[in-house]
Amino acid sequence: MNFLNLFIDYGIITIILLIVLSFVAGFIDAVVGGGGLIQIPALLISLPKTPLPTILGTNKIAALAGTSISAVQYAKRIKFNYKLLLAISICAVLTSFLGAKVVSLINVNTLKPVILVVLIAIAIYTFLKKDLGAVQTKNLSFHKQLIYGVLIGLIVGFYDGFFGPGTGSFFVLGFVVILGFEFVQASAYSKVINCMTNISALIVFIRQGNYLLELAIIMSVSNITGNFIGTRLALKKGNTFVRTIFLVIVTLMILRYGYDIFIKN
Repeated sequence: MNFLNLFIDYGIITIILLIVLSFVAGFIDAVVGGGGLIQIPALLISLPKTPLPTILGTNKIAALAGTSISAVQYAKRIKFNYKLLLAISICAVLTSFLGAKVVSLINVNTLKPVILVVLIAIAIYTFLKKDLGAVQTKNLSFHKQLIYGVLIGLIVGFYDGFFGPGTGSFFVLGFVVILGFEFVQASAYSKVINCMTNISALIVFIRQGNYLLELAIIMSVSNITGNFIGTRLALKKGNTFVRTIFLVIVTLMILRYGYDIFIKN
């Protein structure tokens, strides 16, 4: 590995920009998910001549590295129901794989207006319901948690494989609204499940050779740092802080999809 050539090939400013944005992506992803909304566009803009699969593989390495650190930190402070966590993770991994297969058969752009409407509804609901995620609002039986959790895993997991951006935020919302989790607890579950779904995708990218190793390592270090700081702040400042970041990320997602639908096309 020659990191010096990396700066020569892509330029010092480009590498520094990717390092900074990887940190921001890691920070946001640790708190509420959605780091890919920042890191993937950063790579696409900075490396316009790089094939998309290579961009996605490089992003996935950095994202998985950061998310893993975040998941470990949450696991030390948040009490998981491991049976529930395992069931949701397995379902999410399976449908994520299915979604990746289906994406070649369906035009993703046809679904963007539907996703945009859903995101706007989520933003309005979260903004108006001030106490959402402040405390655990439901005391469901394990049987009901399992049924609802599996459904969340199946649906959001499919979305992750099929399209992807904001998967962590959708997991968080599902856990808060449907399972009644607090925001911090929901973020903890989301991080672990995201690790599981990312690993399967990363195996494919690595086997295909679709990654830039030196760049992925540099971005991984930055992403890990952002995840570490973001997780500590989320655990320290609590649900109000996470709720605020969640609203910011959903707003960014609305702007991104709105741009794709009304301006880009």
